Amino acid sequence: MKISFDINPENPETEIHVTCPALTPEVEKLMSMIRVLDSKLTVKKDGEVFLLDLGEILYLEAMERKCFVYTANAVYESEARLYELEQQLSASGFFRVSKSTLLCLKHIKSLRTDLNRRIRITMNNGEQIIASRMYADELRERLGIK
Repeated sequence: MKISFDINPENPETEIHVTCPALTPEVEKLMSMIRVLDSKLTVKKDGEVFLLDLGEILYLEAMERKCFVYTANAVYESEARLYELEQQLSASGFFRVSKSTLLCLKHIKSLRTDLNRRIRITMNNGEQIIASRMYADELRERLGIK
């Protein structure tokens, strides 16, 4: 893969142009990563509204009819339901690992097989999340693990 930059102070905005012979999984992954960098999620904390970069989000969790958004430094609340966020974020590297949890694959530090075919996921910040049996096989497949 060849990467080049054209820095032009007269250009009013950043533009990304990808030239490739075919739409390969590598190119699709690159497109997904670029979308994550440019995407934001509207969340609330202490009565204040924030526009949170998707790249900062470690995982999302639904509890007691509320959806919480976790970053390395804070916990926010989203007005959206988890299934709505799953639809919105799936193309940006997020994956459902249980009925109540959606996580960002790029923030996974390690995986360990747990009891009953579940997977214990350690995130970059040290938090551990359990992937249920229902989602474990698809998670392994998505990460290319047998």
